[in-house]
Amino acid sequence: MLRRSMLHAMSGFAALAALPPAFAQNVRRRLTFSWPTNAGPLHPHLYSPNQMYAQSMLYEPLVRYVEGGKILPALATAWEMEEDGRAWRFTLRPDVRFTDGTPFDAAAVVANVNAVLGNRARHAWLELVNQIEGAEAIDPGTVRLRLKGPYYPALLELALPRPLRFVSPAALRPDGSIAAPVGTGPWVLAETARGQHDRFRRNEQYWGEKPVLEEVLVRVLGDSNARALALESGEIDLTYGTDQLDADTFRRFAADPRFTTAISPPIGTRMLALNSARFPTDELAVREAIAQGIDRAALVRHILLDTEPAAETLFARNFLYTDLGLRAPAFDRAAATARLDAAGWRLPAGGRVRSKGGKELALDLCFIGADALQKAIGEAVQGDLARIGIAVRLVGEDASTYYGRQRSGEFGMIFGDSWGAPYDPHAFMSSMRAPSHADYQAQRGLPMKSEIDRRIGAVLSITEEARRAEEYRWLLTTLHEQAVYFPVSFFTNKVVHRPALGRVPFGDMRTDIPFDRIGRG
Repeated sequence: MLRRSMLHAMSGFAALAALPPAFAQNVRRRLTFSWPTNAGPLHPHLYSPNQMYAQSMLYEPLVRYVEGGKILPALATAWEMEEDGRAWRFTLRPDVRFTDGTPFDAAAVVANVNAVLGNRARHAWLELVNQIEGAEAIDPGTVRLRLKGPYYPALLELALPRPLRFVSPAALRPDGSIAAPVGTGPWVLAETARGQHDRFRRNEQYWGEKPVLEEVLVRVLGDSNARALALESGEIDLTYGTDQLDADTFRRFAADPRFTTAISPPIGTRMLALNSARFPTDELAVREAIAQGIDRAALVRHILLDTEPAAETLFARNFLYTDLGLRAPAFDRAAATARLDAAGWRLPAGGRVRSKGGKELALDLCFIGADALQKAIGEAVQGDLARIGIAVRLVGEDASTYYGRQRSGEFGMIFGDSWGAPYDPHAFMSSMRAPSHADYQAQRGLPMKSEIDRRIGAVLSITEEARRAEEYRWLLTTLHEQAVYFPVSFFTNKVVHRPALGRVPFGDMRTDIPFDRIGRG
């Protein structure tokens, strides 16, 4: 795994002196952050509208993922896999209590696992949930997780922000809902004002090292401009995330000595999925021409302003099993044109759109209408492909309609992101088998789709490292050669704050914001 690299713009003593005298002292007491929406009801086992950063503040896993693929203790202090690979035994951390005073013990683990399994269909995207047969308490401090068979990513998926984290059994209702968001983590939800803010307070009974901050106030700010103005005026202390600020605004803050900025290494992939089951991207030559006809370097330079590195592959090389030496075809408009000519797509005299068999070479590119970045990339892609005779209709819609298209396959091209560590590559690829995901829909027309799905299922149970790596090589090479994805860039987390806040580390997962580590030096 690559070491974390940072782009810094540190202020001098003069800038520090210009800050209000109480700033550094106050920020140790309360940090004001922002997010586009409220944190949600914060059910640890469920999804939207629950926000993952907030779920991770309240709820903890058995084991913790750290950068580089290591697994460290969390609510479990030790674990071992049984000889046949069909069960894991966990020794639980003693003297841990939920914030309502309920003990964290094996019975609490079993109750939470059973609640997840009771809604198994909702979690079908995560293969571990499909693999779990049940959980049993050996004694109050020991729990056994039974699986259908060997499953190598079990510990990685137990570390995820959801759904296998733990709410107090006293708050867990028989139908799987919760009475209140009560976890064991370093924070408690103190207040929610719909459309305005969420307030988190330090868990004073936390079993581990307590946060330096006493409180985190998360203001609801829906767009990048509002967030930037709030940062300038001192209304918020920090922005953190992939797209919390647009690239131009981030670059402006990076050049301003009043602020500290940092960029993480690649944490996932920003991409377009091409629909292999829908005309005209059902033809490999068309997908290959698209891959050659879009100027990726220009997208990164002019739209992302070099705040994200260009991506040539589905996953960055700093993930397990992904450093395979694959390269995207170079941007070459003449070669893309020649490929379409050879495939029978002709440009009529005086025309702008190619056709074959009486059908025009036209497709829809779907994006979230309110997402200015997706729109800008879409417009650039539209312009590039028009130059080789492909008409692109930009379809900007509300988020729910957009996600509906991902599930139904009603798209020619559609934006998507990979999920980052520790999901990539195994969990992201596992979800490719679920028809509700855009990746399944994009791959559905491939002649080897059934083989892809079979091999994804098989690789997850392979315990021999060399065999597992070889299966990933076949899978990633096949998807690369079939051109069902156009990787745009490897997205990064970006941080902006005033220097008095001190060091702001990056979380080990894309969705984790390490408020509990801010101010520790």
